[in-house]
Amino acid sequence: MTGPAGWELAYGTEAFHREAGTHLRAEAARCTVLLTTAETLRLHGPGAYGGAAPVFGWWRAAAGGPVEGAFVHAPPFPPALGPMPRRAARELAAALRPTGTDLPGVQGTESSAVPFALAWAGGGWTATRRLRLLALAEPAAPHPAPPGSDRPATPADVPLVAAWLRGFTTDTGLPRSTDADLTAQARRRIADGALHLWEDGGRPVAMAARSATVAGQARIGPVYTPPRDRGRGYGGAVTSAAARAAQSAGARRVLLFADAANPTSNDLYARLGYRLLDHHTDIDFT
Repeated sequence: MTGPAGWELAYGTEAFHREAGTHLRAEAARCTVLLTTAETLRLHGPGAYGGAAPVFGWWRAAAGGPVEGAFVHAPPFPPALGPMPRRAARELAAALRPTGTDLPGVQGTESSAVPFALAWAGGGWTATRRLRLLALAEPAAPHPAPPGSDRPATPADVPLVAAWLRGFTTDTGLPRSTDADLTAQARRRIADGALHLWEDGGRPVAMAARSATVAGQARIGPVYTPPRDRGRGYGGAVTSAAARAAQSAGARRVLLFADAANPTSNDLYARLGYRLLDHHTDIDFT
């Protein structure tokens, strides 16, 4: 498809995939958040994340030219930016400002998130988390393997999963969701068959979710082990189980994000066979 220069905004996934699909597939790994968020909204509707109506956008340097940048904003989460020229990131801030949108921050590749933050907030922003985008290159099972086994979460696990999602958002500093939103997210992930639990002695001790397979790839996360069960290998075991399930579901590439400031998790993922693809940044506006 062709279109005008600059940013175009839309409020549905159909136009987003029609206009930006070629770009998204060409940059599938670095657009993983955009792809999985759009797929969740397509499958579960615009209220899937519990916030206001989502907004999608794509950018062309010249009229009739190819799309070179894209974003998805699914409140209450901040906009997720894919790879784009720095000029496009700056112009996105100008395109969103007239909409009256109150943004808590932005997330995306460092080369797009930082120029957007400078254009949107000047000096009033903080990089709260730097992430490493990893891809599974040489799958390896945890060694030594912890006791127990994995199983898919069931509707009976919704209260536990919602509580663990709360723990994950607290640990990572992600935007705080209501209990109702976390419960809805737990139900949705479980209904999709996309949430895995590791059990030891019949007791759940860790969880890992996986995204839908989109553009031949799936992403693992969140991964969470409650504090009392950490350091025993459960997180690595359930991560491997979720990755195997993603591959069985057709994913040719498995991705995950790791906190760059957490050497323990980065060492674990390296042992499991994950390798660095790119750097992403979470930014809060102050």
